[in-house]
Amino acid sequence: MRPRHIPIRTCAGCREVRPKREMVRVVRDFSGTVAIDQTGKINGRGTYLCPKTECWEQALQTGSLARALKISIAPADRAGLDRAWEQLASTV
Repeated sequence: MRPRHIPIRTCAGCREVRPKREMVRVVRDFSGTVAIDQTGKINGRGTYLCPKTECWEQALQTGSLARALKISIAPADRAGLDRAWEQLASTV
């Protein structure tokens, strides 16, 4: 019996390669709204981050998150994302 395939993704912040289940997905939907996708099933363009605050901050500061989502993140959207990330980080 063959071993089960494990999807691998690269963190947009630190560029570390990890299994998809260990990562947090950030998605831009078709209306341009950026959100954290906890289910992994929201339609739209997505990218992955390690569940570490350092990776989150690095992805925002270097612009790699915006580049991966092919959008410029507005200050209001960034504030909402920061709040969602803090809630997510407190549960992990």
